[in-house]
Amino acid sequence: MRRPTPLIYGLYAWLPAYGYRYLHPANRRSFELLEPVGKVFEKISPADDDSDWITIRYDEQQFLVRGELFKELYNKPTFSFGDLVEEVQPAPGQLPHRGLISDVFWSERDDRATFQLVERKRKLARIFAAEELHLVHK
Repeated sequence: MRRPTPLIYGLYAWLPAYGYRYLHPANRRSFELLEPVGKVFEKISPADDDSDWITIRYDEQQFLVRGELFKELYNKPTFSFGDLVEEVQPAPGQLPHRGLISDVFWSERDDRATFQLVERKRKLARIFAAEELHLVHK
């Protein structure tokens, strides 16, 4: 499925205590393993879709969920999944980290996103703020 333009970003704060009626049975287990609270999703369902279900995306995974728990973010993340980015100021004597955005986390307290990278097929443990990264044009 192609990504809609403009992208709609949001949170899907589902917890197992809410029950499974919010998750489509086809992807229930994978969504539960993702632990979605605090993660930013892209809504990829068409805006005029009349279904009770919406399709949301996290990195390379897509999930069918009920739209009731989706909360749109109006302060959009600086980067999105798959963006090639590079660290602005590496540690002294180190090369800058350069990789693809693999995770986007949201702090409701700070009203902003942080990012995790995959560099050379390995996920970095470090979480970056937007100002610590810049987009690399291919």
